[in-house]
Amino acid sequence: MTTPWLLTDIEQAIRSSWSAETCTPEYRSRWTPDNPARDQCGVTAMVLHDLLGGELIRGEVHVDGERTDFHWWNRLGMGIEMDLTREQFGPEEIVSGGIPVPRPPVTEWRRLVPEYELLRTRVTKKLAR
Repeated sequence: MTTPWLLTDIEQAIRSSWSAETCTPEYRSRWTPDNPARDQCGVTAMVLHDLLGGELIRGEVHVDGERTDFHWWNRLGMGIEMDLTREQFGPEEIVSGGIPVPRPPVTEWRRLVPEYELLRTRVTKKLAR
């Protein structure tokens, strides 16, 4: 019999698996252990989606009223939202919106496939213990 995972187990497995190698490649140079969630939202949302299903949510990041990026997180059943990377943002970065989006095909996010696969492998190994 397998022991079911708790959300805290999944969160710990993900957070302890982040590194510069799992963040968005074009921002890798700004990743630091002091802010490990930085630029991990896309791959984290995809791994959580693999594990828990639900919806992928995409919002916009604004600085001084200008959109600078997108932010991804998850919505589980009954409208419960799970955003493990929200703390990555500084006070000048405002996340707005948040609409459900279909999971993009790999051809659309291929620039993150190696990072996603590495994070997914690390998380899966930790949860298998």
